[in-house]
Amino acid sequence: MAILMLSVLSTSLTQTSRNYISKRVSSYRPLISDSRVNSLFLRGQVVQARPFSSGADLPPHQEIGMPSLSPTMTEGNIAKWLKKEGDKVAPGEVLCEVETDKATVEMESMEEGYLAKIIHGDGAKEIKVGEIIAVTVEEEEDIAKFKDYKAPTSSASDAPAEPKSHPEPTESKEEKAAAKAPEANATRAEEASHSGDRVFSSPVAKKLAEDNSVPLSSIKGTGPDGLILKADIEDYLAKGAKDSTPAPGLGYVDLPNTQIRKVTANRLVQSKQTIPHYYLTVDTRVDKLIKLRGQLNPLQDTSGGKKISINDLVIKAAALALRKVPECNSSWMDDFIRQYHNVNINVAVQTDHGLFVPVVRDADKKGLATIADEVKQLAQKAKDNSLKPEDYEGGTFTVSNLGGPFGIKQFCAIVNPPQSAILAIGSAEKKVVPGADSQFEVGSFMSATLSCDHRVIDGAIGAEWLKAFKRYIENPTSMLL
Repeated sequence: MAILMLSVLSTSLTQTSRNYISKRVSSYRPLISDSRVNSLFLRGQVVQARPFSSGADLPPHQEIGMPSLSPTMTEGNIAKWLKKEGDKVAPGEVLCEVETDKATVEMESMEEGYLAKIIHGDGAKEIKVGEIIAVTVEEEEDIAKFKDYKAPTSSASDAPAEPKSHPEPTESKEEKAAAKAPEANATRAEEASHSGDRVFSSPVAKKLAEDNSVPLSSIKGTGPDGLILKADIEDYLAKGAKDSTPAPGLGYVDLPNTQIRKVTANRLVQSKQTIPHYYLTVDTRVDKLIKLRGQLNPLQDTSGGKKISINDLVIKAAALALRKVPECNSSWMDDFIRQYHNVNINVAVQTDHGLFVPVVRDADKKGLATIADEVKQLAQKAKDNSLKPEDYEGGTFTVSNLGGPFGIKQFCAIVNPPQSAILAIGSAEKKVVPGADSQFEVGSFMSATLSCDHRVIDGAIGAEWLKAFKRYIENPTSMLL
């Protein structure tokens, strides 16, 4: 009898424990979806939350969230699903293709099971990171139970509903007014207008205005004492969209912005608004550089390697100059300046999908043939929209060349944050210069403009870097030593 009672008590405690764990895991599901997905899903693999059943009618299942595939990614699109509902999945198999702010990445499963429900189908856009996109189960017979499954929209959906045994008390007029303007209780953000008057706005409204480049001084606040609220910004944006309708009879087409173009636009605005740019330009004579390239390419043809371009030589010279002047290989971190030991050069590549900047890692340690091969492979990946996160993350300096491909003589590029400098290369043109014995000769000169973050790179340091860069370009054989 005692043994029977002990067995019953043990079973009861086990069931109670499982029910408690089920409730705890269910209540923490949004946290699992956000934090684990963000930190672990960096290489195209699915990180699955493993909760118990979220309801009495649902068996154990895994909710797959939209992963964070790059430091700047806040939302993504589903390009297409390679698995359909009911399919069996195994570790390493590709579930779907996710379009991020940088490229299209294959999303792999990490566990065995069955794809029970696809929440967001092919072409779904602007899915927030951590938002549930699919559900998998371990047993095939459980698939049908998720036919009408709907993903919870917030953590509140997991909390049990409170019984409404009593009618809710009627709010007084004062309470309604306070609830109508909750932002008024928040800390006010100030901004000086052109007229010298202060403009007050809530932090939420100010952030929304900054994200959409809306001048607060042009908005009349509807909050207490003229405080600008979030609703005021939204009304302004809605009115602006309405006012942007073209005049009757004017032909036009609205082109939807891709994810990468949205992110690129936001980062460029952030860079110009927050980084104090200044520019330094030098003309470098490239006759010896062109001659060296002409000597190396026949050797490349013989060995079956890729032809070396002027841009490959520029990348190598920039990398070596960064090694000589490491202050330019740094980032502003508010409380300190981070100086990198690795010289990783991002190379700007224009494609039909937008502007990509794949990275050549440790360019200062690589030979010209290796750099040429990597740049061409990365450029092709960018054009195919198949870059992986490791192909573009971790750069410390950027090179943008509009001279060779487009014949642009000189331009100033925008710093690519969190980097502190970017090199803009123009085209080479012939000039008449003084020669020996009072004679004149013709030389080829290429412009190079360094855009610097003045918080990190002082003018003299930027000039020192350009001096080192010019020395390598004009004496290219020194790069082979």
